[in-house]
Amino acid sequence: MLIPSRYCGPPRSGNGGYTAGTLAHAYAGDPAGLTLTVTLRQPPPLDSSMTLTREGEVLTASFGGAVIATAERSDAELDAVAPVPFEDAVTASASYVGLQHHPFPTCFACGTERTDGLRVFPGRVLDGTPVGPGTRVAAPWTPAGDVRADFHELHDASPRACLASTWAALDCIGAWAADFGDRLMVLGRMTSTVDTLPALDEPHVVMGQHLATEGRRTMTAATLYDSDGRVVGTARHTWISVDAEAFAAVTGGA
Repeated sequence: MLIPSRYCGPPRSGNGGYTAGTLAHAYAGDPAGLTLTVTLRQPPPLDSSMTLTREGEVLTASFGGAVIATAERSDAELDAVAPVPFEDAVTASASYVGLQHHPFPTCFACGTERTDGLRVFPGRVLDGTPVGPGTRVAAPWTPAGDVRADFHELHDASPRACLASTWAALDCIGAWAADFGDRLMVLGRMTSTVDTLPALDEPHVVMGQHLATEGRRTMTAATLYDSDGRVVGTARHTWISVDAEAFAAVTGGA
C-alpha cells in the first residue's frame, strides 16, 4: 500500500482519512454498507510502500517494522449528523476558521493552499448550540474527476469518487467541528460506513459534529449527503491532541 504525496495531511505524512480509506479498500475492495474501524498508530509515510499483512479479521499496514495502521470490522452503529440544505452549507463555509489560520494548509482534504485537493471547508452551523459538544459544521463538496474510482461495484453508469477520497471527505470536518483551530489534533481512529460512492460533479453536503472531549481525546462524527439528501456515508472519529513542536519535528511542520 502506498500513499502518494498528493494525499498528505501534514506536509510529510498521509492524510488520516485518505490513508484509512485506502486501507479500507485493501480490506474489502468496495465495501458498500460494511462498517470498518481504522486505527492509526504512526504518521503514515508518503511515497513509500507499506507492507500489508492479515491476521484473522485484522489487516495491518507496516513500514520499517513499525505498525502504521490497522483495519477491522466493527459492529458500531453510526448515527447521522443532521443535515442542512446545500445553500446553507455554502453559507457556513464562508466562516471556515481555516481561511484565517490553518495548521496544515496543504492538507488534501481541507487545505486552503490546495487547488487539487477536496477543499472541504466547513463552517459552523448557527443553530443556537453553544460552542462545544453538539456543535455542527457544514461544507459543500462536489467531487471532481481527479478522484474518480478505478472501479466500483455499483450497477449504474455514474462515474464516482474513490473510497479513499470519500473517507477523506468524512475526516477533517470532524476536527473542525471541535476546536482544531485552537488545539492541534491528529486522527487516532476512524470508524466509517460508506453506503455508496459519491457521484462525480454532483453537489454534496458534508456535516461534522463535536461529540465530546476527554483529556487529550476528542470524539466527533461526520455524515456525507448526496444532492437528494440521501446518506452516502457516516463516520465517527477519535482525535488525539499533540504537542505542536514535537509533532512538527516528525511530520514537517504544523
